[in-house]
Amino acid sequence: MKRLLVIAAAALMLTACNKDCEPQTGTSSAAPAQKFEWKLVTSWPKNFPGLGTAPERFAEQVAQLSGGRLTIKVYGAGELVPALQVFDAVSQGTAEMGHSGAYYWKGKASAAQFFTSVPFGLTAQEMNGWIQYGGGQALWEEVYAPFNLLPLPGGNTGVQMGGWFNKEINSVDDLKGLKMRIPGLGGEVLARAGGTPVTLPGGEIFTSLQTGTIDATEWVGPYNDLAFGLYKVAEHYYFPGWHEPGSMMEFTINKDAFAELPADLQAIVRITAKAINEDMLAEYTTRNQTALVELKEKHGVDVREFPADVLNKLQTLSDEVVAEVASADPLSQKVYDSYKTYRDQVKAYHAVSEQAYINARD
Repeated sequence: MKRLLVIAAAALMLTACNKDCEPQTGTSSAAPAQKFEWKLVTSWPKNFPGLGTAPERFAEQVAQLSGGRLTIKVYGAGELVPALQVFDAVSQGTAEMGHSGAYYWKGKASAAQFFTSVPFGLTAQEMNGWIQYGGGQALWEEVYAPFNLLPLPGGNTGVQMGGWFNKEINSVDDLKGLKMRIPGLGGEVLARAGGTPVTLPGGEIFTSLQTGTIDATEWVGPYNDLAFGLYKVAEHYYFPGWHEPGSMMEFTINKDAFAELPADLQAIVRITAKAINEDMLAEYTTRNQTALVELKEKHGVDVREFPADVLNKLQTLSDEVVAEVASADPLSQKVYDSYKTYRDQVKAYHAVSEQAYINARD
């Protein structure tokens, strides 16, 4: 009996070892990691400096960080969808991601305009503060929730230029009847001043100005304006960009597509977007200064500052317009209240920090 028990125990041990202790062979391996392929549509010409190259860098870095598990193909404006249909394309799932500016979607959600730039509002540094630590991100997600979109900051151009004009702007009266390409809240302010705002994608600006379809245009700043050759079709280049003091671009992500990603890939997307947001501002800060020198010294561009009384009037009109937009619906008011509170607080702080230092340095 003892001998039979010993033999049975040995047989059980051998069976267990055969199941649990057998070394791995080439015939049994872990399942390969799931791979995802996304499309990213943009409102910019393919590889356009700054705006167009930012999503390309995003795609490259995501592919590298994910080890090729998430690959993203970037489409320029018009390649897959028109420039101003990025929002709908991502919302409907035609593409998993988009890169554009939130103020283009004011017809979808009025509050979206606060997440690009507000006339006489937050600078790029201040905008990042509001979004990341001042409650802006949660509000942005609330605005986009009905459209099945997750928004993330996707770069910032910093303070823009005031625009290109084919006539001098010496008083507010010179804005009356002016047809100008200027989107978002800045366009509403121009309309209040007697002008006619026109919304055009970047790729149509040069021809529209050349043919007289518009009398003036803002675009971004020296870096991008030089690339478009706007100095060839307009005589006067004005500053500052009162209408866009810190224009934040956006990544939009289809929420269903994002939910399908494992947690580590979701983190890679979020962190890479944050890196691109910072990288774009650094690039524009550097490229704008050298481009401005080229515009002035090589192309003889007439660079002028808006008269003080024009800026003062535009600021008064801006306050009126923004308050009216905010009062249009409860969510817009909620966003505006948060934005305005943050702006007033950071303005007071920067008066004794950033602004005070710049004034001292100058």
